[in-house]
Amino acid sequence: MANGLSLGDAYGATLERVKAQGRAKARLGMAAIMWISHSERPLQVDEICHALAVEIGSTDLKADNVPSIWTVISCCQGLATVDKEASTVRLIHFTFQEYLHSHPDPLGNAHSTMAETCLTYLNSQQVRSLPANPPHDLRDTPFLGYSSLYWGTHAKIELSDRVKLFALELLDQYEDHVSAKLLLRAICPGAVTTAAPGLERFTALHCISYFGIIDIAIALTKMKRWDANHRDSAGMTPLIWAARYGHGEVVKLLLGQKHTAPDEPDMAHGRTALSWAAGNGHEGIVRLFLGREFVNPSRWWGKATRVPNLLLGRRYVNPDKPDTHSDRTPLSWAAENGHDGVVKLLLGREDVNPNRPDQEHGKTPLSWAAWNGHNEVVRLLLEREDVNPDKPDELHRTPILWAARRGHEGVVKLLLERKDVHADKPDELGRTPISRAAENGCEGVVKLLLGRRDVRPDSANGGRTPLWWAVKKGHEGVVKALLERRDVNPDSTYGGRTPLWWAVNTGNEGIVRLLLARKDVNPDRPDICGRTPLSWAAENGRTRLVRLLLRRADVDHERPDKQGQTPLSWAAQSGHDDVVGLLKARKVAVPSAP
Repeated sequence: MANGLSLGDAYGATLERVKAQGRAKARLGMAAIMWISHSERPLQVDEICHALAVEIGSTDLKADNVPSIWTVISCCQGLATVDKEASTVRLIHFTFQEYLHSHPDPLGNAHSTMAETCLTYLNSQQVRSLPANPPHDLRDTPFLGYSSLYWGTHAKIELSDRVKLFALELLDQYEDHVSAKLLLRAICPGAVTTAAPGLERFTALHCISYFGIIDIAIALTKMKRWDANHRDSAGMTPLIWAARYGHGEVVKLLLGQKHTAPDEPDMAHGRTALSWAAGNGHEGIVRLFLGREFVNPSRWWGKATRVPNLLLGRRYVNPDKPDTHSDRTPLSWAAENGHDGVVKLLLGREDVNPNRPDQEHGKTPLSWAAWNGHNEVVRLLLEREDVNPDKPDELHRTPILWAARRGHEGVVKLLLERKDVHADKPDELGRTPISRAAENGCEGVVKLLLGRRDVRPDSANGGRTPLWWAVKKGHEGVVKALLERRDVNPDSTYGGRTPLWWAVNTGNEGIVRLLLARKDVNPDRPDICGRTPLSWAAENGRTRLVRLLLRRADVDHERPDKQGQTPLSWAAQSGHDDVVGLLKARKVAVPSAP
């Protein structure tokens, strides 16, 4: 760069210098840059050194091949460095990462090479000899964790014939391979990885369904007949893994298997493949499931599932089937996560109830969408005549209360356009939407609610008004909006303390100014201890607040509390000399209240 090259040209020139080293150094330097720039997570020092030692296709891991990290760094010609705090290896600067993504040619087929390296490592005799249930200490095989978790990720990005061959070699005896347990432990931490032989095992089909590599999945199904309904120790079937992570081609393949049961839930969450796909927004997969006929078993003679199971090969899908654990439907999950495309698909079905509350929380799909501020989903649901826009959950909280509480102005606005929405309905604690919005500083929502005639801006639960909540939490904009209303009492008390007392106590100068600007605020009103706001400000040394309070003529700076102490004595006792000076300098003494 000092010689006039641009940053990109400087990186290109340095890469050429890496490649111009001796053959072994050049290969090591370029391979290290490939791993650092394309790995799925930062690699530990030992991990990258062992990855670089792998001879692709070899069944033996040679310890003599493992380079030192300083050899690796030197071969990179200054383009890589060691993060000593994290013990990881990284590129010298993020701009080099950007350069490599825009100039991929120097690294060739990086992902297929990385997949081949991972699979060679996993297929080595040293790794295959490890017990199926891995110990916690893997220091002798530091690259085992990364290769077990990410070989499929690299293979899916770039699948070569050699990757496919190596993968099938691994998957041939996958259930007893240590990498199967490591992968399952990582993607489902609660899964039991020590299941009895032949029971609840994480099979090759589970693995490839999780990664979503269709070519390998097809090869597996041709090699032998799989039980597509077999649950692993996480309670998941291959179909559920594929649907959960959005692998549409694998889902289609599995649905084409004769005995696949597409409507069976997992054991851990009680969710079907459709539920997972809907909750994660995989619209294409949802279409695949909705294309399958649903037969309600209750309409069949005997009201048992075995009849339609036998006649239809267990291929039917219930688009409104609730989870066995949370009792939530696919529509509920899609609405919560804001997947409007999936919501639209599900609402197009006559056998989907858009107003069904779950039993765990009592929330409807509309409540879930309002809770997370998904405007488009809320709009879609409100277009349905069979959706109650004001239905409370088990805590008596309506959709508008959830939206107001979390500051979702767009959702609140949509709900306020409905005449059948009660904008002031309290929850189980007596808190109204405006009270919740004021507490959380949702100024825009407060202003929207203040525009409704049926909203009481001064409603109190146990004496705590929306103004009290806004003052207590320090939300100046909300306080200002509320004080603009004539029907808001700025001097109401909770626990014998006014909003001004709370503002002074928390030291919020802006709110103190707003309250003192109101003539109907008594700045000298004592609390249950007989102490005025000035007394507390003086004790805590809040000089600026003391000065603001003393500007009011109706503040008695010599008023004693129940202990007989004045603001001056509190300030002197606490050592706040500047406050003592202000109080002594006040020339006009206002008589104390009788």
